[in-house]
Amino acid sequence: MTEYLTNYMKYIQQRLESCSSLDELDEIMAEHKDKIAFMQHERIVHFLVTMLFAIVLTIFMAVTLFKASIPVLILVTMILVLLAFYIKHYYFLENTVQKMYKVYDGILEKQKKLKESD
Repeated sequence: MTEYLTNYMKYIQQRLESCSSLDELDEIMAEHKDKIAFMQHERIVHFLVTMLFAIVLTIFMAVTLFKASIPVLILVTMILVLLAFYIKHYYFLENTVQKMYKVYDGILEKQKKLKESD
């Protein structure tokens, strides 16, 4: 997903820089709106999974307080590592979706300029 989003953001910037017609800009806007909707869905799913892992980690850490054993400590460590990667990925998704909002604003601005010049 990280590579997909990074490539998409490069692609959309290139299309915006080379775009000079209002029709093409409308196509870019429609495509970008769809991508934003997809990424918002992806972001929500990853948020829920991240929170689930955080809750599971909290439960197993509480278990560790009452019954410290090697298998439980290994499990807590594994969940902690997974949670760290989920947080990192969620952070990337969140920031990229916010960048997509800025691109959307840029498209709107470019549409206004093109409409004024017609």
